[in-house]
Amino acid sequence: MDRTESGARRADATPTSPMWLRDQVLEELRNKIATGRLKPGDRLVERDLADGFGVSRVPVREAIRILLNEGVLEALSPRRIVVKEMSRRDVENLFDMREALEVLATRRATERATPEGLNELTRLLEAARKATLTGRADRINRANLAYHHQIVELAGNELLAATLESLEGRLRWLFQQIDDPGALYEEHRALTEAIASRDIEAAADASLRHVRHYRAVALRLLFDEGQGESAGGAD
Repeated sequence: MDRTESGARRADATPTSPMWLRDQVLEELRNKIATGRLKPGDRLVERDLADGFGVSRVPVREAIRILLNEGVLEALSPRRIVVKEMSRRDVENLFDMREALEVLATRRATERATPEGLNELTRLLEAARKATLTGRADRINRANLAYHHQIVELAGNELLAATLESLEGRLRWLFQQIDDPGALYEEHRALTEAIASRDIEAAADASLRHVRHYRAVALRLLFDEGQGESAGGAD
């Protein structure tokens, strides 16, 4: 579920079109921020980014506007845009939103998932298992993000999907804050089984435990080891 500002990618977003170029720049900037290649406080300069991506400044400007709206970037002045630092309160608030929205998505997915949708969720779970075995953080994070996106897809609620989409950049950064990919996979496996069983309460409980577990992990990794009152992405 790599969504753009307006939802799933539109059919007219063909390679080299303005929308396609914007989406490519947006995806790359999100990845750089999520993985710590762009760190809190780093400045984004349209001209330099355009040169680096080999595009005009227009798609870069549009991608930056989306990230500003998502709260991933902040404008210190009209000409100085930087990666936003995340305080402990910011992270707590984000987990509050994630908890409410993901538990709701899980409830609706359990109610509404088609057999084909459940097969896809199982396929993505297996992809996440294989990624976990590689030990590569980039593959693990991509696989687990795709797994969560599929649950939202199964929920079949466009407003819910759009709300989560508005948090996409910050949630992607948040998904990097893990220290035990094996345990993460096991929680996803239990969640998949609960959804497939059509047991709404069991699935909601599994989702809630999952989010609360990783709230504790993220807060420990980001703030309990001398990192002060703000934090950047995991390297």
